[in-house]
Amino acid sequence: MKNNSEQAWIEAGYEIFAKEGPNGLKVEHIAKKVGISKSSFYHLFIDMELFQEKLLQYHLKNAAEMQQLAMDAKNIDPEMIQILVGKKKELLFHRQLCIHRDNKTYQTYFDKAQSVVVEAFFQQWVTLLGLESQKHIAKTILKVYTDNFFLRITEENLNIAWVRSLIQEIKLLVNDVRK
Repeated sequence: MKNNSEQAWIEAGYEIFAKEGPNGLKVEHIAKKVGISKSSFYHLFIDMELFQEKLLQYHLKNAAEMQQLAMDAKNIDPEMIQILVGKKKELLFHRQLCIHRDNKTYQTYFDKAQSVVVEAFFQQWVTLLGLESQKHIAKTILKVYTDNFFLRITEENLNIAWVRSLIQEIKLLVNDVRK
């Protein structure tokens, strides 16, 4: 079990990574946020590589929690949208993994976290788009819009109205293709 000091470092690093990406992960920067000396970092994590591994594991834990929430949601709108907006920090962290997926480790963790959450709400997605008999198309649309979603979200625009407008955009696209 993590001690409080280690958890404070991880939570601070997670938030910094979510906002600034991997370039924001500087020991001095994180120490300032935590309010603990830099030596504490090296005592707990030895180096930045181990710290990043802990952050990525923490992200998978957060994805598993989001998966459970998604499984409990009865619909995409409003329940799944509220979950997404309520998990802003987690989504912004995931966004950074998406942006920096040229790093194989980030790509691996992006894929792992993505798959558990998508699996939880995929059937609702299929139903929302009316593609019950064409799940492969629904899956392709989800993949394309997932990338689009993560490239477009910001801390400011990730809100219920914005997510609803994105879903409406997707539904209009599907309807236009049907015509």
